[in-house]
Amino acid sequence: MFLLPVSALGIYDMTQERHSLLRNFPVVGRTRKLMEGLRPMIQQYFIEPDTEGAPINRIFRSVVYQRAKEELDTVPYGTKFDVYRVGYEWLAHSLAAKNLTEINSDLRITVGGSACKQPYNASVLNISAMSFGALSHNAIRALNGGAKLGGFAHNTGEGGLSEYHLEQEGDLIWQIGTAYFGCRNVLGLFDEGLFAEKAAYPQVKMIEIKLSQGAKPGHGGVLPACKNTPEIAKIRGVEPYKQVNSPATHACFSNPLELMLFIQKLRELSGGKPIGFKLCIGQRSEFIALCKAMIETGVTPDFITVDGGEGGTGAAPLEYTNSVGMPLMDALAFVSDCLIGFDLKKEIKIIASGKIFTGFHLVKRLALGADLCNSARGMMLALGCIQSLQCNKDTCPTGIATQNPALNQGLVIADKKRRVANYHRETVKSVAEIIAAAGLCHTEELNRSHIFRRISATEIKRYEDIYPSMKTGNLRKEIIPETLAYDFLIANAHLFAPTVCRIN
Repeated sequence: MFLLPVSALGIYDMTQERHSLLRNFPVVGRTRKLMEGLRPMIQQYFIEPDTEGAPINRIFRSVVYQRAKEELDTVPYGTKFDVYRVGYEWLAHSLAAKNLTEINSDLRITVGGSACKQPYNASVLNISAMSFGALSHNAIRALNGGAKLGGFAHNTGEGGLSEYHLEQEGDLIWQIGTAYFGCRNVLGLFDEGLFAEKAAYPQVKMIEIKLSQGAKPGHGGVLPACKNTPEIAKIRGVEPYKQVNSPATHACFSNPLELMLFIQKLRELSGGKPIGFKLCIGQRSEFIALCKAMIETGVTPDFITVDGGEGGTGAAPLEYTNSVGMPLMDALAFVSDCLIGFDLKKEIKIIASGKIFTGFHLVKRLALGADLCNSARGMMLALGCIQSLQCNKDTCPTGIATQNPALNQGLVIADKKRRVANYHRETVKSVAEIIAAAGLCHTEELNRSHIFRRISATEIKRYEDIYPSMKTGNLRKEIIPETLAYDFLIANAHLFAPTVCRIN
């Protein structure tokens, strides 16, 4: 009985014309597909070293799991990192270190400029943008429940404001993407009435306009057809079971000046809540143009979220993930310098988003110019993500990044929301301990002199030497560093795309 189906399969393999391997090695050749499926798991569990796993290494995955579960997270026998390799970084501690009791370990930052009527007192660490649709309803509930327990904010992602974001009553950053999901009319354009209605929800603390994201800057979001259930389609205002491609650009504005006016409109429609935008830096001149538009209009966002071109939780084409957009640390230093150079920083908080798992990851970004940070993958790991790399297939085995009811029912909200809150608490505590070791009382005192990087076997530099700080107001006075001279010249507040010219 066993030989009959095997023989039939063998005959089929020998006669089919799509796979030469199966024609030459019928039946046996099928083990290749099995091995390819097992390869990521074998690689992760048996082969990769603790320090070199990708996209997140075992050391950082482990510390997130440990903190989420309230397990022992200390390390015996010294570091596993090669401290003499190029790129190794560390914090300069102080002999005048503080005791943790001497500082306010809550570490909160007020977001909201002079035009903001409802500023938000934000945690230094929050949940980065992940939509319902990309994540399951149970994952959204657990993340927001964790935000409620821990007193931090949860970014909705561009997929709309769902009942699952509101159910647990955690603080929300409502993201508005290019498709205006959740506040769009039948034509797919921005609906002021719908926006004002939802922006008034008490859970909505801030509103973020998504210009681009690090996973696929300039590409627009993608919701695979398999994840676009009738429920998700209703929330987004689209047809179910069809792949949804968000436009690459917004219909409400076409240049920097119009973006500032849109920010002003959203601030008015929301009753004065903090309004900001998120972007991955591409052409540097375009961000300088945004700063020039802020000065020309007198309108400034309350915050800017800087995403790194190295990608994040969003599924994206390989070329975009690997080769499009400025990496986070370079982008962060550039944005901070521009805002300081145009004397705009006092009105605007900077949020860094990308590859944040530990307290030191936060501290590095804060030292470069960020005021607070968002983490997506760290929070997914706290939920129980095992880095199976199936986020784009609707087959996530932990029920986090899937709409399959058989899989997402395995995610128990009551347990996972506590883990998210635990991870947040312990990570913020580690930030407090690190800044105390540096002799500081608050993250606002961090600067580029506190972090060192090895740039060769025999040479080290401070961030201040690698990313020289901008003096307040220099760009407004047209005291332009040589490295920014060309970008400053072609930046035009009336155009996103720069006017190309030649410098003699």
